[in-house]
Amino acid sequence: MPDEVSREAAEARDAAEEAFAFSHPPVEPGATAPYGDHPDQVIDFYAPRGPGPAEAPGTGGPAPLVVVLHGGAWRAPYDRRHITPFADFLARRGFAVANVEYRRGASGTDRTDGAGGPDTGGSGPVAGRWPETFDDVAAALDALPALVREALPDADPRRTVITGHSAGGHLALWAAARHVLPADSPWRTDRPAPLRGVVALAPIADLQVAGELAVCGGAAVQLLGGEALFEERRPYADPALLLPTGIATTLVQGRTDIVVPRAVAEAYAGAAATAGEVVGLTLLEGAGHFPLIDPAADACAVVAEEIAQLAW
Repeated sequence: MPDEVSREAAEARDAAEEAFAFSHPPVEPGATAPYGDHPDQVIDFYAPRGPGPAEAPGTGGPAPLVVVLHGGAWRAPYDRRHITPFADFLARRGFAVANVEYRRGASGTDRTDGAGGPDTGGSGPVAGRWPETFDDVAAALDALPALVREALPDADPRRTVITGHSAGGHLALWAAARHVLPADSPWRTDRPAPLRGVVALAPIADLQVAGELAVCGGAAVQLLGGEALFEERRPYADPALLLPTGIATTLVQGRTDIVVPRAVAEAYAGAAATAGEVVGLTLLEGAGHFPLIDPAADACAVVAEEIAQLAW
């Protein structure tokens, strides 16, 4: 009974945190630009509207660029709109912000597991599209420098940090690791991305562990097309297998997160250590999954400081 009570309390706290985080109205961007022909291949831009931590008010100067990749278990119902208050929060703290949209999963009847059967175990939306989700993140990052020059003339792309929440945290880590993808990957780059770093927020950072824990209803397995294709595709998609990257990386995780448990972030940090790379892991007391992107939460201010540590 005590375990049931504590689980109920954790679920109630998580629901309240989610409701509060999503209660903020969406914030319209200053500009939007396509990076492809699909309606989801767009990036919203937010110009900096405040001094950064290293600047005095009114001094101006180029602002670091923060690339935001939203979460939502790579599923279609969850688009970039829910993270626009977070993007606006960063802009008000002196960052130039690019909020990336990408193609996500379709209905459960639209995809199979590679062996002829549905890959969802139900009728709900599946997590991600293979290869389109990865196609889009790669294309967006490749197109970003030219788009930023037009949409955010006050941004300094030499000081770029990628951040992402939950499934978006996975994509942020993956985007920073394209130069260590297998040689036959279509997304591999010849050299590391010119990044100051990555700040991944409650990321689905280790797909194997996430699959074992059935995070977000088995989203990690669905992302790769189902059980039949999971191990074959993991080397091309799992950040925990793409180490070391040589790029400064920090994970921020709420200790009470029951959506993406801290064990997932800890597994990635452990894999990095085994690969000879130090990855920062900031554990926040009393925070669950959603305060990390809630502008009204203390955890969100910590996230901004972690980004600033890398950007300035």
